[in-house]
Amino acid sequence: MIIPLVPVIVLLGKSYEIANCEFNTIRMSGELHRTEEEALDLLDQLEDILERDPLIDEVGYIHPSLLLALNEEAGATSLSSGINIPQTADVSHGLSEANAAHNKNAAFWNRDHKLGISTHYILPLYNAAKYKFMIALAKYRTSSDSYVKGKDDGDQDVPNSIIFSETEREVMRHSKALLLLSSDFGTAWNSRKLIGSKKQHLPIFGDELCLSTLVLSFAPKTEHAWSHRRWAIKIIACKCANLLELLEKESKLVEKIAEKSKMNYRAWNYRSWLVGYMSRLQVLHELNNSRNWAGLHVSDSSCFHYRRRLILRMLDDAREGQDLVARSAQFESLYEVWKLELDWNEILIKKFIGREALWLHRRFLSICWVEHFLAGHFKMSTNCDEKNSIENHLSNFMDHELCLLHYCSSIPQDEFEDVQAQAAHAAAYILRLFKQISGHSEIRLEEKLKDDDLRTLLNKVCPEKTKLWDSLLRLR
Repeated sequence: MIIPLVPVIVLLGKSYEIANCEFNTIRMSGELHRTEEEALDLLDQLEDILERDPLIDEVGYIHPSLLLALNEEAGATSLSSGINIPQTADVSHGLSEANAAHNKNAAFWNRDHKLGISTHYILPLYNAAKYKFMIALAKYRTSSDSYVKGKDDGDQDVPNSIIFSETEREVMRHSKALLLLSSDFGTAWNSRKLIGSKKQHLPIFGDELCLSTLVLSFAPKTEHAWSHRRWAIKIIACKCANLLELLEKESKLVEKIAEKSKMNYRAWNYRSWLVGYMSRLQVLHELNNSRNWAGLHVSDSSCFHYRRRLILRMLDDAREGQDLVARSAQFESLYEVWKLELDWNEILIKKFIGREALWLHRRFLSICWVEHFLAGHFKMSTNCDEKNSIENHLSNFMDHELCLLHYCSSIPQDEFEDVQAQAAHAAAYILRLFKQISGHSEIRLEEKLKDDDLRTLLNKVCPEKTKLWDSLLRLR
């Protein structure tokens, strides 16, 4: 009879009970099914590899034939030519006696801090890891409750605390293997948070960052891994005053992952979250440092969202200046940053045609400038000459944007999709900008643009949005 590898764990109040009594009886008598014994043995080998080489920084899943070739090339013990890994057999029975003695070479490859796992053994390894982890977690919960109850009753039983320490080690050992086989196993992540939060030792959180990096090497969009990383950074930030080196490493990690995993919103969202821990100089460094990458990935809107987050952080810092002189100096510095960003954005728009992410970024830059630079000065100014100067500055800015519109809206006879998209993005950008300016300034720009020309252009490139264009033109 085949015994289920994963018993049913039932939560009763604060304690766990294993519902499968037949499993316990047979397991205690040492009569586990052969394939399950082999799966548990493979799990022990995997966990031993992870403990012997704590610097492993990348995990990959490799086809069995390729993994065997890699092991033979590395000088590992060659398998007998008569032993083949069954390719079509049921996975739950895939660990045959024929290759049981050689399953280490057939299942794993470890070299230069890289770990390869055979795709043939993923399911049996997962089942074994889940089983061992749930058993360890049940023991941990029980021993934890007993330990707390004993302390409340005044019982200082030293052996009990030693058992508690051992169950912690088992939970951490098995959860690590389980997460490499199933990166979205939330219970395993939460168990590590629980143990780490109780220990509060700084090296533990460094190890958790390493584990998260390892998981992200093969599952770069796993939300649990990024969330676990935030949890570790928060605790490290409470214990360390200087995070400069750590934040630089984290930014480089995100950039490395984003290079391999395109449009990775979770990675860039994590990097945007890190901005809250950066100093003003770090923010400026990040803005300059990420420009080259953004210029090579103009369709990645998450990257430009990150740059907007940096600019807003600089704006918040300028607002919080202690005195008027310091605040004014920071705004002047920020204005130079804004002007450089706007010019660079125009270069990208003309070079990469029809990229919506670039136009959205320009809309942010223009509206940010109107709201936080010109409009604020216009409202605070009481001098008519100064107000006229601000209006002239704004009018010149709009003239430049209209020139960009005319440049981008010239559609040749051979109408390409990117060229049409460029014209549509340019026209929509101008309409949004006009609407925003009308709420902050008394300047009227109707004479700068012919409604019929713009309406004709919009209806030509996007006829399906005629009602939207008409409504925006009326609002303008």
